Amino acid sequence: MPTTTPRYAVIGAGPSGLAGLRAMQRRGLDVTGYESSPDVGGLWNIDNPRSTMYESAHLISSRTTTEFAEFPMDSTADYPSHRELRRYFDDYADHFGLRELIRFETRVDRVERTPDGGWLVHATGPDGPTTDEYTGVVIANGTLAHPNVPTFAGEFTGEILHTSAYKDAELFEGKRVLIIGAGNSGCDIAVDAVHRAASVDMSVRRGYYFVPRYLFGKPSDTLNQGRPLPARIKQAVDTPVLRAFTGDPTRYGFPKPDYKLYESHPIVNTMILNHLGQGDLSIRADIERFDGERVHFRDGTHGDYDLVMLATGYTLDYPFVDRSDLNWEGFSPKLYLNIFPPSFNGLAVLGMIEASGIGWQGRAEQAELVAAYFAADARDPLKAAKLRADAAGQWPDLTGGYKYLALERMSYYVNKDAYRRVVRRSLAAFGEAPVTGPDAPSAAADSAASDTAPATAGARA
Repeated sequence: MPTTTPRYAVIGAGPSGLAGLRAMQRRGLDVTGYESSPDVGGLWNIDNPRSTMYESAHLISSRTTTEFAEFPMDSTADYPSHRELRRYFDDYADHFGLRELIRFETRVDRVERTPDGGWLVHATGPDGPTTDEYTGVVIANGTLAHPNVPTFAGEFTGEILHTSAYKDAELFEGKRVLIIGAGNSGCDIAVDAVHRAASVDMSVRRGYYFVPRYLFGKPSDTLNQGRPLPARIKQAVDTPVLRAFTGDPTRYGFPKPDYKLYESHPIVNTMILNHLGQGDLSIRADIERFDGERVHFRDGTHGDYDLVMLATGYTLDYPFVDRSDLNWEGFSPKLYLNIFPPSFNGLAVLGMIEASGIGWQGRAEQAELVAAYFAADARDPLKAAKLRADAAGQWPDLTGGYKYLALERMSYYVNKDAYRRVVRRSLAAFGEAPVTGPDAPSAAADSAASDTAPATAGARA
């Protein structure tokens, strides 16, 4: 690489991108953000043209387990709405002076290697195409941007939409609705639909576990914090507890799960069970074929519909980077700690992680590790080499003992406790610890110290 000051790019200004910018800012690194929309917030900004948000959306993890540790959320809601979350990211960006680091309304078209090992970022912004060279590039533009749209036998003559296009329940007024899939968004939207639609059915292929938002009067994900149980014990303890609170979902027509609790992402929505119990909607089998307005199901039954809503999730894709540069295998890149290509080629990915309860703080700890590594690579190469040596050996088990389903959406799933332990241990090797409270240095203090700051500047135990 040239002997000029290292420069870094962060693609995306949602939660992970903002965390990446903040972590690099705290270490005095020269960083530029790229955001295709006019503002921060990513998918939580419903006005972002790429947002998949809908009007009724709220957090499905509780506020205190989700927020950034150094910037607590100014809210009393246990499960804030997307409107509150948009304000939260606005406030976060303003408080730490991150907006001035970001090129808004600038779409990254291509990221490619230079002969000397750097990276060119080709982008299109308000003033036209630009190309800039960086020492490293952090990809943080999210995992929920490319709808997974399956194909079906036959032809449906009504309307077909993916949940990514859904905004509010007015869409369902007076219609016969079939929702295909029953993930968290699918169940949220089904609850919306029962108040406006003529009828609502859900077609599902497998069973699900349902977790209420509150257990014993508290947000369910705040219980047993910091004292993780071994997987088999937690499954044995939680399964009857959840059954006592939610009942048996097979009573309402759901198939019995062919996996154990927590081996796939649970549904944090018991209102769907209430509506099933009230007869407001029905569970149908998997799709066999379409035939005009009629949908035939694999159990031999059929129904007529005006609207089919595809709650079929998303396909992971980073189309502006060659898959070989990200060590792509199967459904997703195979990265050390879900962050670094094993070649440590100057790319890093933030947010390519799914884990029940990991929150934005877990992603902020990813960002701290990326920034610590980049800072060490520039200022203390021996410490950076230690992380590369760790990645050259046996990779740590991030499952926490759970046998996750071999599904596309689970291909980058981890156990939050196992994952955060490993990330924090890796961060400690740089002499750092994650920020754990709102006493981190301000943007102004960071700026004043940036010229002389060591690689560990701004860390807090």
